[in-house]
Amino acid sequence: MSPKARRPLCLLVLAAPLLLAGCDLLGIESPEKVAAKKEAEGKAIGAGCRHSARSVEACYELNKRADKAAIFAGWKEMNEYMAENKIEAVPPPPPPAADAEESDGEPKKKSATGKAGADGADQVAEKKSH
Repeated sequence: MSPKARRPLCLLVLAAPLLLAGCDLLGIESPEKVAAKKEAEGKAIGAGCRHSARSVEACYELNKRADKAAIFAGWKEMNEYMAENKIEAVPPPPPPAADAEESDGEPKKKSATGKAGADGADQVAEKKSH
């Protein structure tokens, strides 16, 4: 090969590692990165559940898509940390308002206007008077 023909080939060989390193910049995640991210998310979920005084089983039920082993690892780490530092658990927040309405036995019906009422009778009476 002549020296003129080798020059572009040498430049290509030298530039190849730079071009391949750019794959991370494109947002292409490797399987290792995805697994590490799922593990970290599971541990964070487990730690949050333990801090809010939820059992591991309740945490599994609330986070069905998360890895159970990672949830347990995070829950266990947080349990040890809280015991070591004498940290009290923070009670979980109350259920959302929609769940609270249905917890009294009967779900509240909504009228055609979308307002909640005992049986919608007040809206019916209002329509008849007009």
